[in-house]
Amino acid sequence: MNRSINGLYIITDKKLIPREFFTEKVESAIKGGARIVQLREKQSNTREIYELGKKLLTITKKYNVPLIINDYVDIALELNTEGVHLGENDPDIKFARKKLGDDKIIGVSCYNSLERGAYAVEQGADYIVFGTPFYTPTKPDRKPTPIETLVEARKLFPGTPIFAIGGISESNAEEIINTGVDGIAAITSIFGEGSPEENAVKLSRFFN
Repeated sequence: MNRSINGLYIITDKKLIPREFFTEKVESAIKGGARIVQLREKQSNTREIYELGKKLLTITKKYNVPLIINDYVDIALELNTEGVHLGENDPDIKFARKKLGDDKIIGVSCYNSLERGAYAVEQGADYIVFGTPFYTPTKPDRKPTPIETLVEARKLFPGTPIFAIGGISESNAEEIINTGVDGIAAITSIFGEGSPEENAVKLSRFFN
């Protein structure tokens, strides 16, 4: 079941968003045009992630924006968020689907691997993400994903929403979107310098 999933996809980062302004910063980005929010907290324990998710749900529900939990299927289930995002070391896609049900969104990181993309689609992922086309401080050791990989992914997986992530900013977003991807995911370009709302406006305008 592939939903209409597209546009600006924002991802949280503990280093970039002060805890005391967490919900405010995310809400600011949603006001700027973010269409999906992912709670990604690599340095936090599960209790903290649960509490942050609970707070974020009050914001995402207000704007009717899906909240996706990174890695933790059980937290997504407990909070009844719209879905979960899985990496290569996370639970199996079919396991997540069995636990969450058919009405939830399951996204999968494919890095720069078209083979992993094919596997994710075959297993029933609702969207897939390829990265990183450009350098990003969030993933400094990640191998770059050639632009050609995004073009090829669009041809190979015509019915599945595709996102690109990694170093995407206002200056290079158009090049990425021209590959045919359905959306771009952003962390630093939203929650780095400046206002998240203004930053989101600059990136979401490519989809308006």
